[in-house]
Amino acid sequence: MATITLKGNPIHTSGELPVKGSKVPDFRLTKSDLSDVGLAAFAGLVKILNIVPSLDTGVCATSARSFNAKVKELKGVVVLTVSRDLPFAQSRFCQAEAIDAVVTLSELRGRDFGKAWGAEIVDGPLAGLLSRAVVVLDRNDRVLYAQQVPEIGQEPDYGSALAAARGAL
Repeated sequence: MATITLKGNPIHTSGELPVKGSKVPDFRLTKSDLSDVGLAAFAGLVKILNIVPSLDTGVCATSARSFNAKVKELKGVVVLTVSRDLPFAQSRFCQAEAIDAVVTLSELRGRDFGKAWGAEIVDGPLAGLLSRAVVVLDRNDRVLYAQQVPEIGQEPDYGSALAAARGAL
């Protein structure tokens, strides 16, 4: 269980993020077209998982916009923004914000991802949502970089995540 904060108050996640060098558990998440996908759908690509509580918040929206702008110059890298928002809301957000280089994924049909990856918030006002985290995977789904953002209101370390992705190309 990781301890993070929300406005300085401690809250906890369901576990720890996958560690550097480990192979991550597969997932079943739902895309905006309501199709379910797992890691195999992104085979051969370096993956940046931008895990967020909700795209309907300022910091989550900023991280999606930032990764969208930065990933366009990295061929062979895909950004997967994962939240518990409904695919319909994720799609509206992407259309409104001109997000076109990020794949949004929802835990619409199950809550296994957050638990298996140690990213589900288990107490406090945001219990049931995902924490803010970034996990970068190589082409073989091994962790190159993982950051559990310590304060929900903080943005992730884009530079370190992007450097890890670049290093895998």
